[in-house]
Amino acid sequence: MAEDRDSFFVIKWDFLPEVFKKTLIVKDLLNKGDAKTVNEAVEEAGISRSAYYKYKDGVYPYHQMSEGRIITLSFYLEHRPGTLSKVLNTVAEAGGNIVMINQGIPLQGMAYVSLSIETEHVSLGTEDLMRRIKELDGTKKVALLSLN
Repeated sequence: MAEDRDSFFVIKWDFLPEVFKKTLIVKDLLNKGDAKTVNEAVEEAGISRSAYYKYKDGVYPYHQMSEGRIITLSFYLEHRPGTLSKVLNTVAEAGGNIVMINQGIPLQGMAYVSLSIETEHVSLGTEDLMRRIKELDGTKKVALLSLN
């Protein structure tokens, strides 16, 4: 698991290395408009530009991980009428907008499905949405494929 480059982890602020904290401070200064340029923000945070650019695409506050993004989930569905419909309804009820559906031909009673979901208005975190989908009757092995 630790070697999976696509895994995400939750780490308390106190345990973060200083360079990650300062990267988050720079991002916050830029997002709030308290700094007009990256140069201003890195100077105020006390970090080099190169360190900021090295880590900026990999360090996010927990609440920003899926806001306004497109996530792609994959799962296997039992080949029964209404199973995919339940998944789509669950996404819609959470406020997700499905932008793409890929479904394979069912083999041995199971169909592989991937959904790309716009999460701007989703009322749940990604993990909660995945859990709800996995809890549906007929849904197996839910995984996060990408976060864009």
